[in-house]
Amino acid sequence: MFPTLEPQLARYAELEQQLYDPAIAGDPVKAGAIGKERGALAKIVEPYIEYKRLCRAIADAEVMAADPDLKDMADEELADLRPKRDALHARIEEKLLLDPSEDYSKLIIEIRAGTGGDEAALFAGNLYEMYTRYAREKGWKIEEIASSPGEAGGFKEVAFGVTGDDVYQLLRYESGGHRVQRVPATETQGRIHTSAATVAVLPEPEEAQVEINEANDIEWERMRAGGAGGQHVNKTESAVRIWYKKGTPDEMEVKCQDGRSQGKNYEQAMRILRSRLFERQQERIHRERASMRKEQIGSGDRNARIRTYNFPQNRCTDHRIEFTVYKLDAIMAGALDQMIQPMRDHVKKEKLAANGAK
Repeated sequence: MFPTLEPQLARYAELEQQLYDPAIAGDPVKAGAIGKERGALAKIVEPYIEYKRLCRAIADAEVMAADPDLKDMADEELADLRPKRDALHARIEEKLLLDPSEDYSKLIIEIRAGTGGDEAALFAGNLYEMYTRYAREKGWKIEEIASSPGEAGGFKEVAFGVTGDDVYQLLRYESGGHRVQRVPATETQGRIHTSAATVAVLPEPEEAQVEINEANDIEWERMRAGGAGGQHVNKTESAVRIWYKKGTPDEMEVKCQDGRSQGKNYEQAMRILRSRLFERQQERIHRERASMRKEQIGSGDRNARIRTYNFPQNRCTDHRIEFTVYKLDAIMAGALDQMIQPMRDHVKKEKLAANGAK
């Protein structure tokens, strides 16, 4: 019955009452802080309130089922209520296993073409379309940030923002190497080629979470953008390249050219840089934790191959959990839950086992 959630439920009710207090309602700072805390608690407390309601309804229906005259009606009600309760139980269980420090609603996804030349860039474009279709189905907001088109289509590199409820929890295990096996359009002998792209899922932190000293840590230059994009992209020096700690082992380079102004490109490049640095911090924390609990699944290592997309066989395989489905056409059209949920179930099972062993 999740007794550990009762204190949070009590706090949630307390905050609800405070929001009706005229003294607090008249203070924007206090009201804002209370509203923010209430919003954070609502993610776990509101499902818990509904779960308790379902449990009460099920208990009442079970009492009714003992009466022969009411049994049929009660059984019908129970057949509807029990699956809802069980689904909500699983959802709350997942929320309780979630580290509050990893509950991000905004992230940046970077996709880069790997080995395979033009075909790799085309595949990177396919992955971009797959993720944006999935995001739209979930009702998430998508924001174009930066891209470098491939010569034959697709992308050499593309970065875009995704914002919405549970966005990080659903996409966090997508980081890594993605391999495609198919016959390229340019292949005249019908031979299957193998190409690759990498995906990085980067939580977008608040500025306070990643400190960058713009005077000492970065160097930047403006330049003329290259590639497709029309007259503006090719004729103005609005593109921006930023180097973070140039010449050191921590060096990082970010380039952005899609915006129509230098200021906009600088702002977008800094967002990418901040997210990459935050990812680096999180990877270090993960490695430290993983060394203690011997758990590597979902580490976010973009060098590790996580999935193969085999078009001739309409097959998609997640190599981390040895899971395969033969519905690749649906997956590429955005039906990504059939690959995401088995991975989440696997991680949940491992976490529950680890918690039980403590």
